[in-house]
Amino acid sequence: MSKIAFVFPGQGSQAVGMGKELAEKHSDVMDYFTKADKTLDVQLSKLIFEGPKEELTLTFNTQPALLTTSIAILDFFRKSGINADFVAGHSLGEYTALVAAGALSFEEGVFAVRKRGEFMENAVPNGEGSMAAVLGLDRDPLSAVTKEVNDSGFPVSLANINCPGQIVISGSRSGVELAGGKAKEVGAKRVLPLEVSGPFHSPLMKPAADQLREVLDGTDMQDAKIPVIANVTAEPISSASEIKDKLIEQLYSPVLWEDSVQKMIALGVDTFIEIGPGKVLSGLIKKVDKTVKTYSVSDEESALAVVDALKEEER
Repeated sequence: MSKIAFVFPGQGSQAVGMGKELAEKHSDVMDYFTKADKTLDVQLSKLIFEGPKEELTLTFNTQPALLTTSIAILDFFRKSGINADFVAGHSLGEYTALVAAGALSFEEGVFAVRKRGEFMENAVPNGEGSMAAVLGLDRDPLSAVTKEVNDSGFPVSLANINCPGQIVISGSRSGVELAGGKAKEVGAKRVLPLEVSGPFHSPLMKPAADQLREVLDGTDMQDAKIPVIANVTAEPISSASEIKDKLIEQLYSPVLWEDSVQKMIALGVDTFIEIGPGKVLSGLIKKVDKTVKTYSVSDEESALAVVDALKEEER
């Protein structure tokens, strides 16, 4: 029996104006943006709808902005009666998945990722950490490269294992540069520095993880009503205590996205619906397995098109 997974994007998918048209047409969608403004006591909705882009891109703004937009779009889409058997999200998107699964309330999710963004931003002095995408090199040889550089005193590690041939490394600026050079020597096609404000998903984020634990301990985390595929294990989890532990680990551990997609496919998922701005995850999923169906829902037009396509398949 075929199964459906809802997947939620992380940082990098944001865009000024995301969700605006849907919110202007549907008051219940707008309610989410209003709730986010009230929860954070800032005009987040104005920033999402009007920018400026430079401010929206700041980590502590991007994270609640993406969660708010994705959940607002999800609420509209769910009215069509389509539900998921599993949910997953890439990094920040895991929090959106937890709200979608009923483990976190929307307001607590928005507040948690705002604080998460602040902690991540402040964990390492600006300019001292970096990240880079390594293209065309498998996990094992790249892992050996990062271990060698790390062991020589320059912190660097695998951060996002996105799909075959696309892995992000993270660490100190010198560690990432050294590992990038060595990766090219052993066969990487390209190494692309990423425009980020810190070395996310690396052990350098452990100070942020300690602070995040305090915030998550203050939330009313519930057991998930839909299994959530955890970034750090690529396994389904649903108990509140395990979810909390995995969110802490996620800050300083690799995001196993490729493994998560493979796990969902092994569990019977053949349809992935990306909910939120952009189509980044749909592209990664297709690189993991070309045979699965992927859809993207970012506005009313794409939501209706996906509903029509799924109903057509049922006939």
